[in-house]
Amino acid sequence: MDRVLQYNFGYLPPRFGHTSDLPLSTLLADKRSQVVSGQANKLQKKTKSDVKEEAKANLEKRCVNYVRVLSAEIVQNANSGHPGAPMGCAPMAHVLWSRVMNFDPVDDLWINRDRFILSNGHACALLYSMLHLTGYSITLEDLQQFRQLDSITPGHPENHVTPGVEVSTGPLGQGLSNGVGLAMAQAHLAATFNRDDFQLIDNFTYVLCGDGCLQEGITSEASSLAGHLRLGKLIVLYDDNKIQIDGSTDLAFTEDVLKRYEAYGWQTLAVNDGDTSLESLHAAIERAKADTTRPSLIKVTTTIGFGSSKEGTHNVHGAPIGQGDLDNMKKNFGFSGEFCIPDDVAEFYRSCGESGTAKHIQWKAMLALYDAKYPDLAVEFRRRLNGKLPDGWKEALPSWLPTDKALATRQSSQQVLNKLVEVIPELLGGSADLTPSNLTKAKGMSDFQAKTPEGRYIRFGVREHAMAALCNGMSAYGMLRPFCATFLNFIGYALGSVRVSALSHLGVIYIATHDSIGLGEDGPTHQPIEALVNLRSTPNLLTLRPADANEVSGAYAVALENPLTPSVIALSRQGCANLEGSSAAAVELGAYVLARHAQPAERPLQIVLVGSGSEVQELVKAATMLSDLSIQIVSMPCWELFDRQSPEYRMTIFPSGVPVLAMEALSADGWCKYAHSVIGMRTFGASGPAKDVQKRFGFTVENVMLKARELLKYYDGRTVPNLLERPDLP
Repeated sequence: MDRVLQYNFGYLPPRFGHTSDLPLSTLLADKRSQVVSGQANKLQKKTKSDVKEEAKANLEKRCVNYVRVLSAEIVQNANSGHPGAPMGCAPMAHVLWSRVMNFDPVDDLWINRDRFILSNGHACALLYSMLHLTGYSITLEDLQQFRQLDSITPGHPENHVTPGVEVSTGPLGQGLSNGVGLAMAQAHLAATFNRDDFQLIDNFTYVLCGDGCLQEGITSEASSLAGHLRLGKLIVLYDDNKIQIDGSTDLAFTEDVLKRYEAYGWQTLAVNDGDTSLESLHAAIERAKADTTRPSLIKVTTTIGFGSSKEGTHNVHGAPIGQGDLDNMKKNFGFSGEFCIPDDVAEFYRSCGESGTAKHIQWKAMLALYDAKYPDLAVEFRRRLNGKLPDGWKEALPSWLPTDKALATRQSSQQVLNKLVEVIPELLGGSADLTPSNLTKAKGMSDFQAKTPEGRYIRFGVREHAMAALCNGMSAYGMLRPFCATFLNFIGYALGSVRVSALSHLGVIYIATHDSIGLGEDGPTHQPIEALVNLRSTPNLLTLRPADANEVSGAYAVALENPLTPSVIALSRQGCANLEGSSAAAVELGAYVLARHAQPAERPLQIVLVGSGSEVQELVKAATMLSDLSIQIVSMPCWELFDRQSPEYRMTIFPSGVPVLAMEALSADGWCKYAHSVIGMRTFGASGPAKDVQKRFGFTVENVMLKARELLKYYDGRTVPNLLERPDLP
């Protein structure tokens, strides 16, 4: 019976979702009687209403076909790109933009707009087409500059480049996972600010994805959590075109996707005539919207490259269809000319944009009434909307004296979070099932769960990759400052999403504890070696490794004051003394002079000892024992911030002609930018008590003393090169 329903009507609701208790045979009989009745009505004379509806249906079909043509033409003009998915997905895009979504092309940052996420970012010719047609500030010339240098229509969507693009997509699965984060942000902000008579935040998040997105593991992680959290404002349209780069999806992907998502706790729907039936698509989306207790996945069967002579094959996936094929498709669909948008199509889509602008105006009127009825809430709402941190928040940051108890920096981080959570209500986040180790649950934080979305502590579960992508989505939504946590070694699982944070200018705060071989017994499977090299080489990412509790406060201050740059705060498992001369404020310089040991004080400087994190305290101890030398001790919590400083300041840290010895209990790679010799890791670590492991690899006071004297001996009679004097440095 299900097959009969699918074949005849294209739309199949799941059995458990039926609103009628009648058997399917009865429902089918009713449907057939309606069809017979409809055929009888056709014999009657058409009314004006019938003619109007028919004209509207024909116009919408024409609009869909023009979107197919325009998407293919954009790719053909660039001689580069992916035309197939845009051509197949055009009906979905049309229904969303013309019938379903609330959006304002005049103000693409309206906080209550529905979010559209193109998870299969290679199909961006479709997105750019819709943004142009509905009135966003993307011109026809911009479409003609697709994939060209410095255009606002890049080869994959970038949120900071193109108006109307919510998140950067292209790495498959990121967009769908971001969509889960966007839906979490909506649920949290709605629970925080909405009142019975004012639904300020009630938008939906719509994700369009393909088979590739659903094959990526990150979407399994994200979708599992979305089902657990019952994110009913999340709707995913799955383009089931059965084609990927290698050929048919049967080569590698034969699972029942709907059953998998049903197991996750999602509502699952199917549209089998996605190429042609706008009504089936619209009905499925409305059914998805009606169930606000579950996220929804709509499987839409389409034909990739619909309208092309190559339709239904992998040949139309990632290359232009060819000018001849494009010309034939235009002719078949009733269009002509190059980038020539028909007046009726242009008018239809511009009216959709104008309708969205009108809805935004209505929302603003509601906000004005909200201001009057809930003035305190309104002030907080507008502060967050403007991206401004609360006045005086930095005064809440704790400070420590050298006489205070030594803490692991993960412990001082917990104390800093306790204070920040009190004064920054938009700060929310959690851990990948490592809360007792990461120490990220601040006092007073309640859990974000399906029944308590107002909670600010998120139980991400063992889902590091999705955790980072979800935080990207929450950050992209606005009004929130998300953080997430795991061991530094396991940030490797999340790196794909961390890179997107940096590319997208999303100020997510990554808390990464157990930051060196000093974690000891867990051994080399857990001891990070190359992690900081990976992070420090990522553009627009701040990697902070504080040496003591005061620097932890400074690290959080830096992270919060850089909302367009993500930060990784690497924290120790082992205790770190509160150092004489340490400074929270100095962290923003990247490196600073912690102390200088010389007798007499004016004695010329002989060597610089520099490090980060828990190793700095060992450098301080070694310096006191090298009493015959003139030594400058430098704490360097952040390379990226140091590299931003003026040449004059950098030279005070690493003076010309003075050898530099660095120590860090991670990879030695990279320190050669600053140091002439490095005590660092060049192999994996070992399992054993932390002190034994540190001794094995040379992270001891005695080895610092030995290496310092070796370095001085090496340069005795030699010129010490100034590593900061390079033509490629600012």
